[in-house]
Amino acid sequence: MSRKSKFTAEEALAYHHAPAPGKYEITASKPMATQADLSLAYSPGVAIPVQAIADDPQAAYDYTTKGNMVAVVSNGTAILGMGNLGALASKPVMEGKAVLFKRFADVNAIDILLDTEDPDEIINAVKLMGPTFGGVNLEDIKAPECFIIESRLKEIMDIPVFHDDQHGTAVICAAGLINALELSGKRIEDCRIVLNGAGAAGIACLELIKSMGALHDNCIMCDTKGVIWQGRTEGMNQWKSAHAARTDARTLEEAMVGADVFLGVSAKGAVTPAMVAAMADNPVIFAMANPDPEITPEEAQSVRADAIVATGRSDYPNQVNNVLGFPYLFRGALDINARAINDEMKIACARALAELAREDVPDEVAMAYGRKLSFGRDYIIPTPFDPRLIYTIPPAVAQAGMATGVARRPIVDMDGYVQSLKARMDPTASVLQSIHARAKQAQSRMIFAEGDDERVLRAAVAYQRGGYGQALVVGREDDVKAKLEAEGLGDAVRELTVVNAGNTRHLGSYKDFLYARLQRQGHDLKDVHRLAARNRHVFAALMLAHGHGDALVTGATRKSAHVLGLINHVFDARAQDGAVGVTALLHKGRIVLIADTLVHEWPSEVDLADIATRAASVARHLGLEPRVAFVSFSTFGYPVSERAEKMHLAPRILDKRGADFEYEGEMTVDVALNPKAAAHYPFSRLTGPANILVVPARHSASISVKLMQEMAGATVIGPILAGVPRPIQICSTGSTVSDIVNMAVMASCEIV
Repeated sequence: MSRKSKFTAEEALAYHHAPAPGKYEITASKPMATQADLSLAYSPGVAIPVQAIADDPQAAYDYTTKGNMVAVVSNGTAILGMGNLGALASKPVMEGKAVLFKRFADVNAIDILLDTEDPDEIINAVKLMGPTFGGVNLEDIKAPECFIIESRLKEIMDIPVFHDDQHGTAVICAAGLINALELSGKRIEDCRIVLNGAGAAGIACLELIKSMGALHDNCIMCDTKGVIWQGRTEGMNQWKSAHAARTDARTLEEAMVGADVFLGVSAKGAVTPAMVAAMADNPVIFAMANPDPEITPEEAQSVRADAIVATGRSDYPNQVNNVLGFPYLFRGALDINARAINDEMKIACARALAELAREDVPDEVAMAYGRKLSFGRDYIIPTPFDPRLIYTIPPAVAQAGMATGVARRPIVDMDGYVQSLKARMDPTASVLQSIHARAKQAQSRMIFAEGDDERVLRAAVAYQRGGYGQALVVGREDDVKAKLEAEGLGDAVRELTVVNAGNTRHLGSYKDFLYARLQRQGHDLKDVHRLAARNRHVFAALMLAHGHGDALVTGATRKSAHVLGLINHVFDARAQDGAVGVTALLHKGRIVLIADTLVHEWPSEVDLADIATRAASVARHLGLEPRVAFVSFSTFGYPVSERAEKMHLAPRILDKRGADFEYEGEMTVDVALNPKAAAHYPFSRLTGPANILVVPARHSASISVKLMQEMAGATVIGPILAGVPRPIQICSTGSTVSDIVNMAVMASCEIV
């Protein structure tokens, strides 16, 4: 495992193994509960759509998943730069590609692995599977076979066939180039362009750029043997020959003299600072080799401060990332039932991406990346987690497809189409991405209180190696070392900072502080010593109170109510102090916060108003615009019940306070979350489904959360402890390593 890895081999294997092997599963989209359901789903009801499709093949797009289904096809001959490892070894990559389709553009995809290196066999297999899919994404197939396979399939199939290793890189490269040339004040027709790397991606980049206006003899392609010039015979093939230029240059170094643009899809170190220094004014350098670029931005800009540099890496500005292209290209193509993805659609995608980068960046995107993003030399390509991509790029692709005649079913209402795309957005992923990015920016010293628990230790290692900050583990050095070694993480011991109450020089000041707080609450000096020196939760809280850490995560080994009681020895974290527990439920692309799940046992109407205000603050920290529903078994006064009365009164208290967020109640959960149920109450002040549910009591909150977790498989984050003086998060005893890391990230973001 490379030293640059932010994870261990064991972690990668565990991720792919648990809770079930692989990265996706198939779920039914129709009810299957009754005999009537089964009769419609299969025999005899299924005969009706079968006949409809037999009469009109286009009806398959109406009655089956064909119109939103892509095949991710590979034979494993060029896996992630690892080489030819075979079809079966490529499955984790292809499953990953399938879930990226779903995550970013709500496209269903399934991996198809073909155990052959014969292009004719692959062509025939994919052709025969054509009726199943609305599109085919070819992946990790080596050159030159990939050219042959794609070209032939495009000829014989009537659905889009797209080799992402070629065209995905080309589209994003073109988008960045449009903006780089705009900033440089140059026209593509006038530019001298040098490309290094005559493989699938390189050739596709040059072909697309030429179709956008670059002149043939202004584009010089290089491979490992130097410049591909007209008349060269060594190491040539028909695809390279198509790009042979009339030039006297024979080496990459010679070609770079006076060049306006360098495009690299080759290898680390292929470009030297001297080559960059020889380029024209305001050079554009796209060093896209992975994992290490042909030249780093620091190296390039050390000799040319006027250079605009892009790479394939996420830790540099201007990342050329294929995920900006292929999901949205297929989304637009599928939605017009396209016969193909043509050059015009790819160019439309590139131009739409370029235009999006010039627009003001939403606050949630800037928040996720921890810096202000605005169009300029360090921001010429949108970020992969920009929520506008889903409703900006597919319409441009669809328009181009309709204009060029490849659409079977043109979109009539484009505004309605844009709205439908917005409805496909998954807010949960962007919320998690945002808080993780903010945590990396914060670089908090995170106190992990329970260093005697293997899950906590693994989470501490993941936090440190994930680049979030320094992990401070409360425990004994020998015990921590032994447990890490047992987990296969022995090398992580030197990375963590282990803090032992038995030998810290701060114990005296901790005890003085604690005695001052507890001496009138029945605690003598011996009690205080036992708490400070022997109770890891109290000791960790004292570390935080004295600034010896920036945030605290605890609770994985003891019940949350007990841990909260211990925290209260050091901080004021009771209901009367304003503390609130808010749990986030993530399920099927929705996120709902439930409060209070930790502190208030039976809140009054005033408490409920306080809880709503605190929960609204948590929602905003997560990048959500709060819409609060006070939920009960009654809706707006019916049925009348003494137990629902406080839920009815809480909104009035917020009225008097002039709360600056949407709220309404009391109402049942379906009215709060289901627009059809809510439509019966047009006077409601909520402009959409609630994303915060304030419940009558802690027991109902707990029941709701655990029911969703166990029956629906919802992801649970929390309870998120808010309203305490310092960032503290308390895990549940059933937390996984991932759960503990998420809570540490929440603490790092200072959601207080």
